[in-house]
Amino acid sequence: MSEISTRDRILDALEQLLADVGTAQISLESVAARAGVSKGGLLHHFRSKEALLAALVRRFGERADAQLADAMVGGTSVADFYLQAYDDSDEESFALFRSAIAALRSADGRHTEVQHALIEVMRSWDEGLRREIADPVQAEIVRLVGDGLFLAALLGLPQPEPELHRQVTERLLGEGRREARERST
Repeated sequence: MSEISTRDRILDALEQLLADVGTAQISLESVAARAGVSKGGLLHHFRSKEALLAALVRRFGERADAQLADAMVGGTSVADFYLQAYDDSDEESFALFRSAIAALRSADGRHTEVQHALIEVMRSWDEGLRREIADPVQAEIVRLVGDGLFLAALLGLPQPEPELHRQVTERLLGEGRREARERST
């Protein structure tokens, strides 16, 4: 078993604190204490609280990218992955999602490092959808619907019934799939 890096221990501690107490209660000292490092050790890896929160957002993006890559090996498209229904029984994923949202709230609409990190993550996902879906309007609709499904899951709102969800996905992606089949023949 490999040892967890100090950087990852610090980010794990931040995730735990965000889940436990929220953004307002987070300080560099509290994160360092939870991670078992000195404040100086934390500052060696992250120059500020904002840099720490931005790193958490980027790690969230990396984890989501890894999940997408795994799903694509199994034949799932980027769009299907983006439009998936969320299972709130997956506590590990939802803890990560909640901590990412808490980190994002710290940006408060300002053009901060946290907001820039989010933009980087979202642009990479947008690029994947646009590569897969030729029509940019359709790609944007898929992104917006996927964002809505994700937000509803985070807020604990009911997910669509499975059959309705399947029909929505088929309607959104059906024409694009037909076009892709026609191009390949």
